[in-house]
Amino acid sequence: MVAKVEWHPGELYPRVGFLVTNLARPAERVIAFYNQRGMAEQWIKEGKNAVNWTRLSCRTMAANAVRLQLHALAYNMANFLRTLALPPEMAKWSPTSLREKVVKIGAKVIAHARYTVFQMAEVAVPRDLFRRILEMINDLRCRQVARC
Repeated sequence: MVAKVEWHPGELYPRVGFLVTNLARPAERVIAFYNQRGMAEQWIKEGKNAVNWTRLSCRTMAANAVRLQLHALAYNMANFLRTLALPPEMAKWSPTSLREKVVKIGAKVIAHARYTVFQMAEVAVPRDLFRRILEMINDLRCRQVARC
């Protein structure tokens, strides 16, 4: 059994919690392990809210398994975008915010002979922030390797 005592500013008494475990580790490592578990549960909750991966309404188990894998792929793609292709001020955005402000935005597409124009509202993401996102995504491209 491990006692976890937390002192919070402005509170007269500490908060005391107990962890009952069969882990044979020092108390500090047990607490660190359970704190990581809490973060994992937060990520699961984030995934449930962002991509609705608990919505498995297919008739067969195999179809639901495929649907869940697609939801997990969408969640991982959002995290990939968040870590590699977003400016620092957007790096802490939740996948829900990314979906609502970056992915699910309306645009009018105007195609000309030499270029294509996307006309979008600047309500959720300002123009230069969106331009920086596109530049960071472009920087992720593989450059052609010179042949010998």
